[in-house]
Amino acid sequence: MRELGGRRMPEDREVAIIVGLQLPESGYMDVDESLLELKALAHTAGAMVADEVVQTRTRPDVATYIGRGKLDELKELLHIHGAGLVIFDDELSAAQLRNLEDTLGVKVVDRTQLILDIFAQRARTREAKLQVDLAQLEYLLPRLAGRGTTLSRLGGGIGTRGPGETKLETDRRVIRRRIANLKGEIEEIRSQRSLQRH
Repeated sequence: MRELGGRRMPEDREVAIIVGLQLPESGYMDVDESLLELKALAHTAGAMVADEVVQTRTRPDVATYIGRGKLDELKELLHIHGAGLVIFDDELSAAQLRNLEDTLGVKVVDRTQLILDIFAQRARTREAKLQVDLAQLEYLLPRLAGRGTTLSRLGGGIGTRGPGETKLETDRRVIRRRIANLKGEIEEIRSQRSLQRH
């Protein structure tokens, strides 16, 4: 057990900071409720929320979702709490994820990634695990650009690269092939289940 803000917490829980954005069209209660829900989701996923950051803006920053001042505040909070994870209460673009991870030096996830992670932890049947894998890959594919992600565990390596093909093109091709395979496996399971019912 270790101390965090006067509370004792298990060593194996990731320490996280959650981040929300107060936009003109959303009320303060909406943001508070959304962050409360995000905190519960983080706890379910196995994280301990140490703090939260809320910024009021007219629209999200294109590069980093939050402004430079809040980014500096977030860096300071990461250092104070020894946190290694930041969870944003909205879906981030590939560029925002990359810029935030580069600037903060920690893992950054958005609400969708967090929910998919919970589904992955809770999936028990083969079909459920395949469906979660499929959802995660379909979510990852458009966010792949510039992410320094190695996807060798998905089947990359010798014999998977074409002449002059970049790592990014290879990764995309590997993911698309894996998505097609997962869809086939899910359809096969459904067909078998239907046949067993008859």
